[in-house]
Amino acid sequence: MTAGNNGASTPEDDDPFGYLYADGQANGAQPPSGAGGYGYPGSVNRVRAVGQRQYGQQAPAAATAPYGQVPQQGAQGQASAHYAAPETFPGSAPTTHQPQPSYGGGGGGRRGPNTKGLLIGAIAVVAAVVIGIAVAMTVGDGNDDASGNEASATPTVSQSAEPSPSNSNSAASEDDLPTIDAKALALGGTAATASDVKGAKADGGVYITGFNQVGSSVTWTVNNIPKSGKYSVYVGYSVPGKDQNATLTVNGTASNTPVDLKNWANAAEGDYAKGWTQTYNYIQLNKGTNTIKVSCEQGNQCDALLDQMWLVKGWVKS
Repeated sequence: MTAGNNGASTPEDDDPFGYLYADGQANGAQPPSGAGGYGYPGSVNRVRAVGQRQYGQQAPAAATAPYGQVPQQGAQGQASAHYAAPETFPGSAPTTHQPQPSYGGGGGGRRGPNTKGLLIGAIAVVAAVVIGIAVAMTVGDGNDDASGNEASATPTVSQSAEPSPSNSNSAASEDDLPTIDAKALALGGTAATASDVKGAKADGGVYITGFNQVGSSVTWTVNNIPKSGKYSVYVGYSVPGKDQNATLTVNGTASNTPVDLKNWANAAEGDYAKGWTQTYNYIQLNKGTNTIKVSCEQGNQCDALLDQMWLVKGWVKS
């Protein structure tokens, strides 16, 4: 730096507003003017007129200047390298505008979400749910039908082979058919009631005796049969250690199959008390009232005691 007062000693002391202070005015600070800068005489002037800077031209190498002096400008119309824009240096990236890629089909705007694909996916999900529900309902209905229509391989007996004694001849239901004791039966011929022999299951131990004469009979009038069809009629009896038989008549028609009064209890001959057992015959009954008759006819061996009769739905064994 040459001798003399060139302004502030250092650039940071170059106060552009020094003219406002007494010490700045003492050092020659001046207010700004229209043609030049402001501050101390000889201070760095970095003001550039509008439109003076040129772009797109090769800038010369920056000139160095003594500390505190303004570097020299290049050729007329060219800016100093110190103030050249970055895009003017050799090898710099082009400053032209690069068009953005288009995402649309035919227009220049950005394409929105793929609503068609989303719609197809939603329809597929709904269809899968509907199909699953339909399959579950079909399988459930099939299982219900199978369980509801399943039938037993063998018929069931609705009443015990040894019913409790009863004198009732009340109305019958399909699953609760009646039982009748000896003293409630209508007797014919020499048939009569007695209770001397032990072991009868009828109420009071009462049974039918005198059945061993042709023309003797017992008749059961059954009311309110719930449904026409197949039934089994059971007879409780005792024989004195030997097989016997009788004739069965239903609603006035004699059966070709006799009432088989065999010695199933294996009682000794003449021992009525040990000979109590039961037998059955298959019959057809009508809905409503029916008559069932057991009689001693010509050709029968009728030496037996009778104590009860009862019905079972269907043709069954017990």
